[in-house]
Amino acid sequence: MKEALHLTQEQKLQQRLSPQQVQFVRLLEMNSLEVEDEVRHEILDNPAIEVAEQDDSQKNGSEEGGDESEEKADDIAPDTTMARDADDPEDDADDTPDYRLNISNHSADDKVLEPIITSESTLIDYLTEQINEHDLSEKQQQIADYIIGSIDDNGYLTRSVSAISDDLIFQEGLDVTDGEINTVLQAIRELDPAGVAAFDLRDCLLLQLERLPGTPENLHAYTVVDKYFTEFSKKHYDKIMAAMKLDKEEFRHVLEAIQALNPKPGSLYGGGENQKAQHIIPDFNVDVDGDTITLTLLNNVPDLQIEESFQAMYDNLPAKPRNRNEEEANRFVKDKYESASVFIKMLKQRQQTLFSTMRAIVGWQKAFFLTEDESQLRPMVLKDIAAITGYDLSVISRATSGKYVMTPGGVYPLKFFFNEGMKHESGEDVSTREIQSALKDIIEHEDKKKPFSDEALCELLNKKGYEIARRTIAKYRERLGFPVARLRKEL
Repeated sequence: MKEALHLTQEQKLQQRLSPQQVQFVRLLEMNSLEVEDEVRHEILDNPAIEVAEQDDSQKNGSEEGGDESEEKADDIAPDTTMARDADDPEDDADDTPDYRLNISNHSADDKVLEPIITSESTLIDYLTEQINEHDLSEKQQQIADYIIGSIDDNGYLTRSVSAISDDLIFQEGLDVTDGEINTVLQAIRELDPAGVAAFDLRDCLLLQLERLPGTPENLHAYTVVDKYFTEFSKKHYDKIMAAMKLDKEEFRHVLEAIQALNPKPGSLYGGGENQKAQHIIPDFNVDVDGDTITLTLLNNVPDLQIEESFQAMYDNLPAKPRNRNEEEANRFVKDKYESASVFIKMLKQRQQTLFSTMRAIVGWQKAFFLTEDESQLRPMVLKDIAAITGYDLSVISRATSGKYVMTPGGVYPLKFFFNEGMKHESGEDVSTREIQSALKDIIEHEDKKKPFSDEALCELLNKKGYEIARRTIAKYRERLGFPVARLRKEL
C-alpha cells in the first residue's frame, strides 16, 4: 500500500479559560496570607499600582465602630437575589463597595496583640547537649552524632544498627563494628527523656519501666510489656491475668502503671526553628449576639488603584510612536496598565466571591452558628451553595478550599459545613454530622466493660430512626477516632 498525505478538516468545541479567568481562579484558591503576599509583590513589581488612600468618611466610619464588611443575620439568610456569574470575571456587577471588603476591624484605640513565635530547644539539641558531657572519643562522637540525627520527633530510632554501620562507612568513611555502635547507642538510651532512641513502642515502654522503682506494680508491668505485649495491645486482659495469676484489682494497678508511660517521649520537645510552624489564619469571623449573626471578611488587603502619573501617561499615549524607543516605552506603559487594571478587578472579584459564598453558608447553617451544636448542621453540598450564589460548582469548591471561619466556639474549616444527608424515618433530612454526633454520644456513654459492637451500634441507631448500614457505622466510628469494641474494653 502506497503512503500518501491527506488533508482533513474537523470541527471541535473546546473550552478555554482567558488569562483574566486564570488569574481570578489563582487568587480565589489563595488563603488570606497568600493574597496579602501576592498584593505586596504586585505593588513592588508593577509601577502602575498604588494603595488608595481612604477618604475622611471611610476613616470616620471605621473609627466610630462600623465594621465595613459586616452583614447582619437578616441579610445573611439564603437569597438568590445575590446570584451572579462568577465564571465571567469581566462582569462589572459588584454589589458590595470596596471599603466593606478591606478592613482591619480595629479602631485607633484598640490594642492589637500579634502572636510571637519563640524558638524552643529541639530533641536533637537536648540529646547532643547531654551526650557532649560524656567522655567520648572522636570516633564515638561521630557515631553519637549520627545516631542522634537518626532519631525522629517522637524519640524513636529510625535506623537499625547494621544500617547505621553501612551509612557511616559509605557517607562518613567511618568503618565501625556493630559492637562499637551498640556501646554508644546504650549511652544515648540512658539519656533523658526516658525511652528515647527506642526501636519500637515495646522497646520504648521497657526503657521507661527500667528506670522506675521496683514496686510490684512496676515489676508486673515490665513482665506484661516484655512477655505479653501482643496480648496487651489487643486487650486480651483475661489471658494475661490467667498467665500471671493476677486478680482484677492487681491488674488494674498494672494497667495504671503502663498508661502513665509516654509512648512518644520526643514529643515533649518543640521542633525548633528547623520545623515550620503551622498557623491557621481565619478568613472570616462570625459574631453571635442573641439571634443576630454578624459576618466579617477578615483581611489586610488594601484598596488598590492605578497610580495617578501612570494613568496620565496611559491617557496621553501617542497613536503612532515616532521611533523604536518610544514604541517600546508605549508598550511598557500599556502592558503595565492593563496588567494592573486586571489585577485590581480580579482582586475585587475575589473578595466579593468569598463574602457571598460565606454569607450563603452562614444562612444555610444558621442553626449551627447560633448554637455551636454539630447536630444542628443541615445537609449541605456544593450544589446548594451554588444555587444560592449563582456561582459555578468549581468556584464554590475553590472559594471554600483552605479557608477558615472563626466563631465564638472555635475555628472551623469551611469544608466542615459541607456534609451529605439521609432521610430520617420521620421524613426529615438529617446530616451525617447529626448521625456521627448520635454515634459519639452512644459510645461515650456505653458500659466500658461491655462496649457495643458495630452491629449493636447499628441497631441502636436504627431504633433512633437512622436507617444506616453496619459498614457505614464502622466508617463513622473510625472517623470519630473510636477503635473496635474489643479495644474499647476496660476493666
